Amino acid sequence: MNTIISSLLETDLYKFSMGQAIYHQFPDYKTTWTFKCRNTDVKFTSEMVAEIKHQIQEYCKLRFQEDELTYLKNIGAIKDKSGKVIKKGWISETYTDFLRLWSPRYEDFEIKTDAPCGLSIEAKGTWLNTSMYEIPTLAIVNEVYFKYAYNYEELKKQFSQKLKGKISLLENGTYELGAFSEFGLRRRLSSECQEMAVQQLKKAKLSAGTIFVGTSNVYLAKKYELKPTGTMAHEWIMCIGQGNRAINPAYSNLYSLRAWVNEYKVQNGTALTDTITTDCFLRDFDEEFATLFSGVRHDSGDPYQWGEKIIDHYKRLGIDPKTKTLLFSDSLNFEKATQLNRYFKDRIKVAFGIGTYITNDTDKTPLNIVMKVTNCNGSDVAKVSDTPGKGMCKNPEYVEYLQRAIQWRINHPEI
Repeated sequence: MNTIISSLLETDLYKFSMGQAIYHQFPDYKTTWTFKCRNTDVKFTSEMVAEIKHQIQEYCKLRFQEDELTYLKNIGAIKDKSGKVIKKGWISETYTDFLRLWSPRYEDFEIKTDAPCGLSIEAKGTWLNTSMYEIPTLAIVNEVYFKYAYNYEELKKQFSQKLKGKISLLENGTYELGAFSEFGLRRRLSSECQEMAVQQLKKAKLSAGTIFVGTSNVYLAKKYELKPTGTMAHEWIMCIGQGNRAINPAYSNLYSLRAWVNEYKVQNGTALTDTITTDCFLRDFDEEFATLFSGVRHDSGDPYQWGEKIIDHYKRLGIDPKTKTLLFSDSLNFEKATQLNRYFKDRIKVAFGIGTYITNDTDKTPLNIVMKVTNCNGSDVAKVSDTPGKGMCKNPEYVEYLQRAIQWRINHPEI
């Protein structure tokens, strides 16, 4: 197989936005990340595991190139007509100077065959390092599995045909998404197919009701002159709020939002609501945060109930919902996104991050694989989302404790 990850830019944008804030504020935090395959009928063979190890070794040989660092520094920058930068982007030179020296460490990985699916992966080390491993590892595992388990050329043909059909429906107005981005790097069929999708979506003549904004894959955003999209992930709230045992984890959102604002002020702001349930999040999403953040992201639970709840919250704070954005990113396809867009579009701004449906749509069932932080600074961490079963933690007793803390916070809004 060819090398799957060819650039350190080949990751989701939020790894850099979180990475900079980690570098400046939490450089000594240590984390453990654990891989899990949720498909009960999937088995990784010894040949697959050997290739996954090889691909991760190749990834660990990569270094940032100067043109890549220059590109990162200019994300979000404002330029005049001549191309001169008149306002710097939100990625700082101190962070890109660090990235110039940074490289992945294969020694941080432990890859074995003792899981029920035949593949176990853990990565341990500084949060600065291990956070960066999640997306490339998942992309490698996914591509290796599909190329070894099936006839890849046949899958690619299916993928191309389905993509052509979707774009046709986007062009004729059957689908009306408003603004959407491609979020499918971690579970893509292959790097080739993700690039095919991004390239064709960029050149498509979409109907008036739909705008293709860009991609979370920074490498492809750079290559195709698209907007790189994304802000924060669950790990940000989990590690800040639960990796420090001096903090009550029910206040995870308060501390993590404060740290984000300290880093970025009013730049780069879409808040993630469901790390310890949206109800608990709203206890801390006060007028200050609701004003500073441009919107919020949905990643679990009923999207319609969630959207109504967020709109009502903005109204209670005296903020016009039409000035804010709901970003939906949970298991979407174009039909679901169209329905959500038509339901909410006249009441609040709406945007979508669509992943697997764009980058791994064939006749075969996609892998449901994740790699989550399970330990921070020697302590268990967990996600308690708005959908039961989406969380991942090795210690059920800690999850029970976290759930009790969340419920206490919800029942005591005055504290």
